[in-house]
Amino acid sequence: MKKVTTKFKSILLLATFALTGCEDFVDIDEPITETSIETVFSLDESAEAAILGIYSSLIDGVNTPASYATGRESSLSYLTSLSADDLEFFLLNNTEEIDFFENSIIPDNRTNLFLWAETYGIVYQCNSAINGLNESTTLTEIIKDRLLGEAKFIRAFTYFNLVNLYGEVPLILGVDTEANRVASRGSVGQVYDQIILDLTEAIELLPLDYTFSNDERTRATVGAATAVRARVYLYLGDWANAEFYAGQLIENSADYSLVADLNGVFLANSTEAILQLAPDQANAWEGFTYFIPPGVPLASLRQALTDDLVSTFEVGDNRLINWLASTDIDGTLFYYPFKYKATQFGLPITEYSMVLRLSEQYLIRAEARAMQGDIVGAQSDLNVIRNRAGLDDTLASTQEELMDAIVQERRVELFTEWGHRWFDLKRTNRADSELSPLKADWQSTDALYPIPFDEINLNPNLDQNTGY
Repeated sequence: MKKVTTKFKSILLLATFALTGCEDFVDIDEPITETSIETVFSLDESAEAAILGIYSSLIDGVNTPASYATGRESSLSYLTSLSADDLEFFLLNNTEEIDFFENSIIPDNRTNLFLWAETYGIVYQCNSAINGLNESTTLTEIIKDRLLGEAKFIRAFTYFNLVNLYGEVPLILGVDTEANRVASRGSVGQVYDQIILDLTEAIELLPLDYTFSNDERTRATVGAATAVRARVYLYLGDWANAEFYAGQLIENSADYSLVADLNGVFLANSTEAILQLAPDQANAWEGFTYFIPPGVPLASLRQALTDDLVSTFEVGDNRLINWLASTDIDGTLFYYPFKYKATQFGLPITEYSMVLRLSEQYLIRAEARAMQGDIVGAQSDLNVIRNRAGLDDTLASTQEELMDAIVQERRVELFTEWGHRWFDLKRTNRADSELSPLKADWQSTDALYPIPFDEINLNPNLDQNTGY
């Protein structure tokens, strides 16, 4: 990914933290002004740099140590895996993260505040870019349209994560920081309407292929917007549209194909990737930052995959062999995610952080078909993923059996990726039945994270989620 200058990142990042009220997170001297925004979006090169700055804000690195996408302090993939039943947490002195594992997050949990603030920070950067692009009269039209599509896509994707983490959330679409500060929560339906609108417009504006990004799959295309749109319709229970948009990627795009070798799925620019994030100074942070443990004594082990997850893999599943690894600590075997295999900083960059990939689209279409009564079609899509993993065709033959099989397949295919398991448990109404036996103090209201106390303190119109 092209590096972004501090000047252009500063313009957007300062506005980000003005919105969140977390001014201590970043120290930027350059003030944001209407003139600076106009300047940034007056030239093709600086406008490109501003959008690249948003992608950069999603990537954890030396200069951006906090990011809701891959951050060391608030990774969505990591925290939601703790909240679900994918990861077990061991550092009992880390009260911030153990709250996520025990589903007992308190409203003043700082990690939860980081997650909220950084996610809304991305929203604000997108709003600033959309506003600047819409007002610009000097950009090359094709570049302006593409950049606008990218900003709308990232905003839609970010709101999708917000609404599934917190439920009703403020729908911030402008750049007036005072109006944003006192915004009340929008309904889930309103947020999804905006997500669909942004994705619809993004599909009209984005390019079909990756030529503009030097064939790196690190910027949004029509494929990325289509993939998220299929997922949104799945979550909304619009089975016909979920099937249609997933099918667009499966049947009508020569850019995407499943990678036969499971060890190649998460490599940079694999054919399965629809969108990845490219780190600039290391391999994907999900690997050695969170999921691959160092050789340490048990007392220092941070997390491992739960026995519940490991036991759900069928005999002969190649994902168990290729995407899990283990370490023996004091005579006990602990399994950990091994989708990303880089184990230390400074190695040549061969792995990018996967955001969207084709296998999810097969599982989306399988579920959409099953819910519409297309048993054969659902079996066919499910079997594509099973066969790639070395498993026989599914034995599920009814809608109920297929739904159970698809939820299970999503678990072993998408574990520790982007909150899939956490969100799946909630949207399929399985959270109580699956988590109650595993989590001592589980309550139904734990399915949503609390609105950070600091945000409620700043905003008199922001109320708290039930149960906190």
